[in-house]
Amino acid sequence: IRLLKKEGADVQVIVTPMARDFVTPLTLSTLTEKPVLTNFFDKAEGSWTSHVDLGLWADLFLLAPLSANTMAKIAGGVADNLLLTTILSARCPVYFAPAMDLDMYKHPSTSENINKLKSFGYHLIDPVEGELASGLKGVGRLEEPGAIFEILKDALTSSSVFAGKKILVTAGPTYEPVDPVRFIGNYSSGRMGIEIAMAFAEQGASVDLILGPSAIPVEHPLINVIPVTTAHEMYEQCILLFPQSEVTVMTAAVADFTPAKPAGQKIKKETQLEQIKLKPAVDILKKLGGLKQDNQVLVGFALETDDAEVNAQLKLKNKNLDLIVLNSLIDEGAGFGHSTNKVMIFTRTNKRVEFKLKSKKEVAGDILNAIKEFV
Repeated sequence: IRLLKKEGADVQVIVTPMARDFVTPLTLSTLTEKPVLTNFFDKAEGSWTSHVDLGLWADLFLLAPLSANTMAKIAGGVADNLLLTTILSARCPVYFAPAMDLDMYKHPSTSENINKLKSFGYHLIDPVEGELASGLKGVGRLEEPGAIFEILKDALTSSSVFAGKKILVTAGPTYEPVDPVRFIGNYSSGRMGIEIAMAFAEQGASVDLILGPSAIPVEHPLINVIPVTTAHEMYEQCILLFPQSEVTVMTAAVADFTPAKPAGQKIKKETQLEQIKLKPAVDILKKLGGLKQDNQVLVGFALETDDAEVNAQLKLKNKNLDLIVLNSLIDEGAGFGHSTNKVMIFTRTNKRVEFKLKSKKEVAGDILNAIKEFV
C-alpha cells in the first residue's frame, strides 16, 4: 500500500472478516487514507457499500495475500462477503498472490483452483520459498511487496498499441423475420464478440459494439453498444461506422439468407405453408473488405463443418482480410453456447496458429495479440 500510494495510486482496501484478526482496519485506513471496507451494510449509519460500483471503479484488482479458502470460494463463484461479491463484479485485470503453508499449496485442490482462476484470465503472482508461519520452510510464502509492486506498476503503466484507437466489433446473431412473431436465427450468444470488445476497452481503445439479440449485459465506459436485430440493420451500422474504424473485428453470426417477403401478419396454422422463399442476405464482410483502406485492419470469423482450414483461408483471401479466426464446432466445449472456445488464427502473412480450448476471455486476448502485428 505504501509503495502504491507513493506512486500516486488511489488505493481502496477490502478485507474479509477473518483478515481483521491479522491486521487492524485502522492500520490499513491510515495508509490508504480511506475507510477499510468489510461489510455490505453499516447498521449504525444505515449506509450500503455497492460491490458493483467498487468493481467498476478499479483499474486493477490485487488479491494479496490470497488464502486457500478465499481462492476456493472465488473458483467456485461463492459470494458470501463483500470481497467475493466485488471480485465477481470487477471488469479490470485481476492479480492474485497466494500465501499458505507448503502442504496446502501443494494440495491438488489448490493447484486446481489456481488453474481455474487463471482460466478466468486472472494473473498469478507465484509464492516464493521461505520461512512459513507454521515454522516449516518451503514454497507458499507471499512474494515480497517490492516485487508485487513492480508487477503492478508494469501492468498499470505499460502502453497498449490499442490505447486511443477506434475499434469496431460486431457480435451476436441476427434474426430474420418470417412474420411479426417468427424469425430465422442461430444459437450465437454474442459472448465471444463481447469479450473481444471488453479486451480492447481494457487496453484503452474506444469501441463501437454492434450487437445482435443477446442476453449478455455489456457495461464499460469505453464501449458504445449499438443494438440491431437483422442482417440489414447490422450492415447499415457497419457501413456507417467502418470508415472511422482503425480495427474492425467481425465476430457476429450473420444470417446467410433472409425471407424474401416477410408476412405482414402472423401466418396462421391453417395456411398450410409448405415453403418459405429465401434470398441471400448482404455479405457484410465482403462489402467491408472492398472498402478497406491500407491503414485499416479487418478481422473475420469462420465457423466451418467440412474442409474447415481450406475454407477459412479462401475466405481470408477472397474477402480481403488481415486475419481470420476459425471456430471449432467439433471439439467439446467450443462454439455456440459455451464460455470456452477453441480457435485457429490465419493471417495474410501466411501465419497459422492453433490454440487449445480456453475461456473466451483468454481467446480474446490471443486474438488481440495476433492483431498487433498489423496495427
